Amino acid sequence: MNNRILPVGIGLSIVTSSLLYATNGDNLIAVGAKSRGMGGTGIAISHGAESALVNPALITEVANTEISFGGTVFMPEMSARVGQAPYYDSDANMNVIPEVSIARKINENWFIGIGMWGTAGMGVDYRNAHTDPMDSGNMHMVTNLQLMQFGVPIAYKYDSISLAVTPILQYGALDIGYNDFMGNNVGDGIAQDLVFGYSLGATYDFTQDGIDGFIVGMVYKSKIDMDYSNQLSKATQPFVDVGIFPAPMENHLEQPAEVGVGLSYKIENHTIAFDYRQIQWSDAKGYKDFAWEDQDVYAFGYEYSEDNWAVRAGYNYAENPLSEIQSGPQVIPAGGYAMAGGNALNLFNLLGFPATAEEHYTIGGTYEFDKEFSIDLAYVYAPKTTTTMNTIVGLNPQTGDMYTGASSVEHTENSISFQLTYKF
Repeated sequence: MNNRILPVGIGLSIVTSSLLYATNGDNLIAVGAKSRGMGGTGIAISHGAESALVNPALITEVANTEISFGGTVFMPEMSARVGQAPYYDSDANMNVIPEVSIARKINENWFIGIGMWGTAGMGVDYRNAHTDPMDSGNMHMVTNLQLMQFGVPIAYKYDSISLAVTPILQYGALDIGYNDFMGNNVGDGIAQDLVFGYSLGATYDFTQDGIDGFIVGMVYKSKIDMDYSNQLSKATQPFVDVGIFPAPMENHLEQPAEVGVGLSYKIENHTIAFDYRQIQWSDAKGYKDFAWEDQDVYAFGYEYSEDNWAVRAGYNYAENPLSEIQSGPQVIPAGGYAMAGGNALNLFNLLGFPATAEEHYTIGGTYEFDKEFSIDLAYVYAPKTTTTMNTIVGLNPQTGDMYTGASSVEHTENSISFQLTYKF
């Protein structure tokens, strides 16, 4: 019997709308070196201009005008195996994510800013994976997804309360290419989209209530629906042709809504912070078709500061949003893309985009050269996770019979963030 391995690679682009250098699902734990050094906390602790995307209400802490610019070098290590085939490493193991934030105090009550942040940048590269008649080499798949957000935070402060809104313009580009199980090349070039969203933020400082150094914050980020013309529909067409899916997938990948609360407390040189966020994958287009679950994110951060320097440490945890789906019509999610049972969705979720990192350990620091100029650094490490699910591992193109078995993915992350800040 002439068996062929199912084209597992395209699932990466199907199940992700945010980032492969992602960590809470497919989101970075934070944007900006200060926040990343403190475990991703930033809802209730001001990081100056950098706070524009985390909680825009906190730009009310800038003294006059502040500019931060830098980026993150993200180094994921991913290795996957389908059934009894060997592990193959993705060659897409380095990404550079830019970040620029500006905040300005207009008067005692009003503050404004502008920023540009790389919030996504997916990519896997299996072109060098070996192939034999019984082994697809992950279909020699190459994908590239880039998301960037432009925002203009506007904040108002009155006594102990700060409120803010940030209109966001999100740019996205997606390209999918792979060889299907019949050896045909599948791809349609790059698709792009430009869509508006927004975020809201609020903080309350308890100093005037007699509790010095205690701040509470809240944030909300809207959904942002991206439409990548001909990408997902063309990528899933081969699965329609063999009867696995009832119809091609739609081309929508929606950045999910988020809600969060945070606490921070400062006493002398010590600051501790805690954030809780919920990322609502189960209500986002694309993700809900693959039965992604809402994700609870817990972040803890600590900072010790002196006159011209600070050190930071943190921990971030979120159970990955992927869960093994049992075969059978009773578990078919919205969209109906499971005529072959849950094993098909497990294949896409596990090997397409392994959003399986859960724990993150962080360190960081700041050094001020003078009152105007400083440098921030951060390092984030996510230890290796190994996730195994029952998936489709082979397909007989003559009979349509499908074979199932255990498939696994290993995922490790390292990243270094660098940022320069100028105050004037």
